[in-house]
Amino acid sequence: MTIASSRFGVRTEVINGAGVRSMLPELLRGLGARRAVLFTDQGLNRAGITDKITELFQEMPESVQLVGVFDEIEQDAKAENINKAAMFVKECQGDALIALGGGSVLDACKATKWLLHKNHPDIRDLMQGSTRETWPQVQPIPIPHIAIPTTAGTGSEVSPIAVVYNDRLQIKTNLSSPFISADIALLDPELTVGLPPRITAFTGYDALTHAVEAYFSPRANPMTDAFALHATKIIVENLPKAVSTGTDLQARSNMLMASAMAITSFSLAITAIPVHNMAHAFGAKIGIPHGLANAVLLPNVMGALPHLYLPRINGFAEALGLSVYDVEPKACLQQVIAFIRELRSGIGLPDTFAEFGFDEKRIADMVPAVLSDPTALAFKIPSDTIVQICQEVAAAPLSVQEESSR
Repeated sequence: MTIASSRFGVRTEVINGAGVRSMLPELLRGLGARRAVLFTDQGLNRAGITDKITELFQEMPESVQLVGVFDEIEQDAKAENINKAAMFVKECQGDALIALGGGSVLDACKATKWLLHKNHPDIRDLMQGSTRETWPQVQPIPIPHIAIPTTAGTGSEVSPIAVVYNDRLQIKTNLSSPFISADIALLDPELTVGLPPRITAFTGYDALTHAVEAYFSPRANPMTDAFALHATKIIVENLPKAVSTGTDLQARSNMLMASAMAITSFSLAITAIPVHNMAHAFGAKIGIPHGLANAVLLPNVMGALPHLYLPRINGFAEALGLSVYDVEPKACLQQVIAFIRELRSGIGLPDTFAEFGFDEKRIADMVPAVLSDPTALAFKIPSDTIVQICQEVAAAPLSVQEESSR
């Protein structure tokens, strides 16, 4: 009998609670930092969130200086932004990094740290598909790094993965390395209170998708299951509250924790991730925000690839709060899909990409985009299945009656 091996490791120290951002200067000092550079984006500048961090270095004088703010980070962590960021850190003579933002900022900071460590001028030369490093072949990166997420979705503050858009190849490339994640993650729900309901909703669905793809991964193990299932339970209970009442700090805090748990399980079980595979392609080709792409695609992908979900569907249904003890797997899968659709509708998210002008005329372009995404290497979605899913999420999707009669 052969027993499959598995790996589980969580490197980042997680500190969760309202106001924990105030610990930032002292934590940086403890990590040996002297000259820190803050990564953020212009949207957070306009919202006044960046100021909540920069003022910490004025109100609480420490031996650590904030020597620069890099805010030229765009959606999808573009390679050009990362190259500029690395140059900026060098010009500032920075020796530590602070990442403040959503997934794009957090991923850009991780990729910049890696690029600085490699001492290379252009990340596009190093990331042309999937780049995977493992310990102990790679050693720690000696650049102090603290991450402060402002959304509860990607969990990028704790994950050893960074997704970077390579504009030369026009694809999202993936970096997996155990030491690119932050040394410390500060999960401060006060920084997520101003997040609009729609962004709260679809970033929450990004976290849910991480949990789903971790639990149904062929590489899932008891530890990844524990994180994935409990994250699912927390999301189902708290996402509607966070969307409807943005000032609910407990719901916001719970979502931050669920996001970190979900990405941890996803990162350690990653192999068959068809939802992310398609979401990456829609993001690269059409510019659809990653969390929204996941939210629209999730139930359709589950319905189109039942063989991936049926063996474990009853266990996942229980995490959703469904009573399915005696329910046959095929019927259970339909109940789960219906639940995911109902939850999505209840928090105001769409079921198609109509608002982005995606219609059936553009489907032919999506098939090669999905098949060429680096995540397709581990699990390739059949071309006819890609077409089917694209038809379902197009501006003029098939009716329920047409779909059920196929």
